[in-house]
Amino acid sequence: MTTHVLVLCTHNSARSVLAEAMFNHWAQTLGIDAKAFSAGAAPSGRVHPQALAALRAAGVDTSALSSKSMDRFAHPGVPEMRVVITVCDSAAAQPCPLWPGAPVRAHWSYPDPSEAPSVEQAQRFELTRQALAYRMLQLLQLPFDKLGNQALQAAVRRIAES
Repeated sequence: MTTHVLVLCTHNSARSVLAEAMFNHWAQTLGIDAKAFSAGAAPSGRVHPQALAALRAAGVDTSALSSKSMDRFAHPGVPEMRVVITVCDSAAAQPCPLWPGAPVRAHWSYPDPSEAPSVEQAQRFELTRQALAYRMLQLLQLPFDKLGNQALQAAVRRIAES
């Protein structure tokens, strides 16, 4: 059974998209039956060009990436999320819908690379991509089918502290 993960940030244009893409890249590379999605509380409607550039430079497919609302994932009939992760502080503070399946929730705070001066943005996006890639790889190594929600919550918390 496929494990589904949802990554949220406010605009769904940078950090959450980087996390979604890296999770899916690692899952496909490692042959793990898991899929990530990303969304935002107030989606910008576009993926930041520097996020796309950082992913492409790392050899990650960006063709399916888009900026979308988190409401899309709170309705019956959508994949049931096992884990919901916020990656920006403002998204973590926003009220979220009730997610089908009562997934484990976590907050992994990352500074917004798009707020860096333009001459530093490429580097900031790449560093953010690398940091998220590391945590997404750790997340994918968890034995989802063997962990109850309490154990999964503890494991996701340990990843946040790494």
